[in-house]
Amino acid sequence: MVSYLLRRLLIGLVTLAMITCMIYGLIRSMPGSPLDADPAMMDPSKMPSKADIQRMRSVYGLDKPLHLAYWQWLKNTTSLNLGTSYSQKKPVAELISDRVWPTLQLSLTSLLLSYLLAVPMGLYATVRSGRADERGLSFALYMLYSFPSFVAALFLQLLFAVKLEGTWLELPLLGNHSNNYEEMGDAAQAWDSFKHMILPVTCFTYGSLAYYCRFVKANMEEVIRQDYIRTARAKGLGPIRVLIHHAFRNTLIPFVTLLGLTLPGLLGGAIILEGIFNWPGMGLLFFSSILGRDYPTIMSLTLMFSILTLTGQLLADILYAFADPRIRYS
Repeated sequence: MVSYLLRRLLIGLVTLAMITCMIYGLIRSMPGSPLDADPAMMDPSKMPSKADIQRMRSVYGLDKPLHLAYWQWLKNTTSLNLGTSYSQKKPVAELISDRVWPTLQLSLTSLLLSYLLAVPMGLYATVRSGRADERGLSFALYMLYSFPSFVAALFLQLLFAVKLEGTWLELPLLGNHSNNYEEMGDAAQAWDSFKHMILPVTCFTYGSLAYYCRFVKANMEEVIRQDYIRTARAKGLGPIRVLIHHAFRNTLIPFVTLLGLTLPGLLGGAIILEGIFNWPGMGLLFFSSILGRDYPTIMSLTLMFSILTLTGQLLADILYAFADPRIRYS
C-alpha cells in the first residue's frame, strides 16, 4: 500500500505541474490583460503615460517571459504565497477563505440531501421495477434531470420572492443573509441563513438527486441478476437482507467512484446559479477573476480544484479496498 501511495503521489505531482503549466499558458494567451480592468486605465481624464504603463506591467509581472513568470508563480506557491488579487487588491488566500464557507453551505447540504434521498429511492425503484409506481417515479426523475437548474431558479424566485411576497411562504431573493444579519441573535441568524439557502439548495439538489437515484437503480439491477443473489434467496434469506447486505453492498465500488469525483465539486460552486442568487461562492469568484484577467486568483483556484480532483480519485481508489476485499494494493 505504501509503495502504491508513493507512486500515485508522484504521478499526481507531475499531473499537477502539467495542469498548472497549461492553464498558465492559456490565461496568458487570452485577449486583454489585467491592465484593461484596472480603474486607472478606464478614466479618460487620467490616462497613464507609457512609463506608468510599463511600471504597472512590471508590478503585475507582465514584463517577464511566459516561462519565467510561471516559474516565479510556482516558487511563490510552493512557499504558500498565493499572491495578491489584481482586481480586488487583497491576498488571494483571504479571498478564497471568504468564499469557502458559503460554497460549502450549498454543496455539502445538497450532497447530503442527494445521497440521503437517492439511495432509498433507488432501492425502492429496484424492488418495484416495472410497476406503475416505479415508472411514475422514473418519469418524474427524468423530468427533473432534464429541466435546467437555472430555469428552475428563475421560476422559484418569481414564485417565492415575488408572487408570495408578504406571506409566510415568502423566501429571500438574493444573497446568503439579510442586510441586518449582524444585528440578529444566534437563533435569528441561523433561521435567516436557512431561509436564504432553501432556493439555491433546491436548485443544486434536484438534478443530482435524479442522477444518483438512476445510478443506484442501474447498478442494483445489474447486481440482483448475479448467481450469488439467487443463492442467497434460495437459502431463505429475507428480501431486505438480500437487498441491503448482499446486493447493495456490491454496488459500492461504482458508488465510491462517484463519491470520489464529487470532492472537487464541493468547492467548485456553480457559476450560473451563484450568479442568479448572488451567492458569494467559489463559482462566482472564478468567473469574476476570469473576466478581470486576475491571474493569481485564477491560478490559485485552478490549483485547488486540481488538487481536489486528484485527491478524490486517490481516495476512491483507496476506498475500493474497503468496499471489495478482493482488491489489494500490496
